[in-house]
Amino acid sequence: MTTEWNLTDKEDGLTALEVLRGRIPAAPDSYLRQLLRRIPPPASRRLEELLASPPAGGVEILFESRELLVAFKTAGLATHRGKGHEEDNLLDRVRDLMKKRRAPFMVAPVHRLDAGTSGPVLFGKGRRAAGLFGKLFMEDLVEKIYLGLAVGEITGGGLLTSPVPAKGKEKEARTGFSVLSSGGGFSLLELHLQSGRTHQIRRQLADAGHPLTGDRRYGGPFPPGLDRLFLHCRRLALQDPFTGEPLIVESPLPENLASVLHSLGMEFS
Repeated sequence: MTTEWNLTDKEDGLTALEVLRGRIPAAPDSYLRQLLRRIPPPASRRLEELLASPPAGGVEILFESRELLVAFKTAGLATHRGKGHEEDNLLDRVRDLMKKRRAPFMVAPVHRLDAGTSGPVLFGKGRRAAGLFGKLFMEDLVEKIYLGLAVGEITGGGLLTSPVPAKGKEKEARTGFSVLSSGGGFSLLELHLQSGRTHQIRRQLADAGHPLTGDRRYGGPFPPGLDRLFLHCRRLALQDPFTGEPLIVESPLPENLASVLHSLGMEFS
C-alpha cells in the first residue's frame, strides 16, 4: 500500500525533515532520518537535496535537541534585527521556522556573530534554556574556534592580548592563534576566542599589523575572488547543561572562502 502526502500551504518551503517533524512530532530526528533513507530513488535523492540545501530565506540546522537549535549564519546576514537588517536576519528566520512548526516556546540566540562572519549560532528554546546556554557564553565556558585569512606571512602561533573597546572602556581580551598555511603575502590562522568582546579578533589582528582580508572597517585588503570578510567560526564546543554531555558543532569552511585559498596556492583541509 502506498501513502501519498500533499504539502499544505504552511509546509510549503520546509525541508522534508521539517515536514516529518510537524506530522510525527513524537518521533526523534534519528528515526525520521532513517525513514527518509528508506524512500527509494529518485524520490530519496530529491529529499536529500532538500535536506542539504534549505530554500532561500530558510534555516540550515547544524544541530538540534529539545533545548537548543544551532543554525548556520551566512556572511552578510545579521544575527538580530538592526539598521539595514530589519527585513531579514537569522533570528527572524528561526522564529518563522518555529511558527511553522507550531512550537510552544520562543527562541533566542545566546551569542552573536558579526554580519560579515559566517558560522554556527546557538539558539535556546524557551527562557530557561536561553539563560543556561547564555551563562556558559558569558562565563567563557564555550570553546570558539575561527578561521581567518590575515595580511602577512606569519609564523608559529601565540596569544593576542591587546585591549578592545567595550562600552566606552578598554577591556581585556585574549585570542590564541596558530598558523595553518601561508602564501602570497597572507596567512590562514586558526583563532581560539578566549573572551567575547565585539570585533575582538578583527581589532586585535589589525592592532598587530595583520588585519583580516575583506575587513573594510579595519583596513583589510581584498585578494582576488574575495567579496566578504574572511572570518568563519568553524567550531563550537561546550558541555550541555541539560544532559551533562559534551556538545561539539563543526561548520566547514564555506566554498567561496576555500576558493580564495586555492587561488593563493594555500593548502587547507
